[in-house]
Amino acid sequence: MAHFAELDENNIVQRVIVVANEKISNEQGNESEEIGIFFCKNLFGAETVWKQTSYNWNFRKQYAGYGYTYDNSNDVFIRPKPYDSWTLDENFDWQPPVEKPDDSEEYIWNEDNQEWDVIG
Repeated sequence: MAHFAELDENNIVQRVIVVANEKISNEQGNESEEIGIFFCKNLFGAETVWKQTSYNWNFRKQYAGYGYTYDNSNDVFIRPKPYDSWTLDENFDWQPPVEKPDDSEEYIWNEDNQEWDVIG
């Protein structure tokens, strides 16, 4: 099965659909993103915008989900920003302003105090 993400005018994922492999294959049986996009546009409208995403994270950084952003320049999907203070690193992962402690405790980010709070 192939997966395709619909993008809005700001490259934000609106939905992800599953498409049967035979629907995105050419006459020789080779899968093609272009054929998949054509299939999606036929279903949902010629004005819609689609990008293939990999359920196994084989391409475009990670599997797209609702609210993710497609970065056209780097050809990756980026998760929604979890907190205002976090920044995107060179690997397209969100990083907190303070490194999470590396111990056996479980933590949650406290945006108001800009620190990690122990859970429990």
